[in-house]
Amino acid sequence: MENLLVSACLLGNMCKYNGGTNTLPEDVLKALRKKYRLIPVCPETSGGLPIPREPSERQGSRVINKISVDVTAEYQRGAEHALLIARRHGCKKALFKEKSPSCGSGKIYDGTFSHTLIAGDGVTSELLKKNGIEIFGESDVNILISE
Repeated sequence: MENLLVSACLLGNMCKYNGGTNTLPEDVLKALRKKYRLIPVCPETSGGLPIPREPSERQGSRVINKISVDVTAEYQRGAEHALLIARRHGCKKALFKEKSPSCGSGKIYDGTFSHTLIAGDGVTSELLKKNGIEIFGESDVNILISE
């Protein structure tokens, strides 16, 4: 059975910035578990950020939270930890939370906290892609299930 790195919030872990989750529907989780061994990771908390925490967005190469604190170092630490976990478990794919400054892939918020999306990747997705790991967002979960 293949290992799949998964944003912990998608699995029901209460690690979202506001202390909540982004839990996938139970039928989706069941289908994923039939095909993959799910390896949870939350780069933001493993990088040292608390739950709850201020929302953050990428501003170029930096990550700034809503009260203007630079949290780039924590995001980078979390990304490195996620890469370590992926390598340790031989993960070639990841299912990550879309639009996140850590896990977003393809589109992320623009750094103005205005809910405006731009082309780009979160810090963790960017690092994992550079290391050959294919990233899927939750809207692409059916691709993973049907592969």
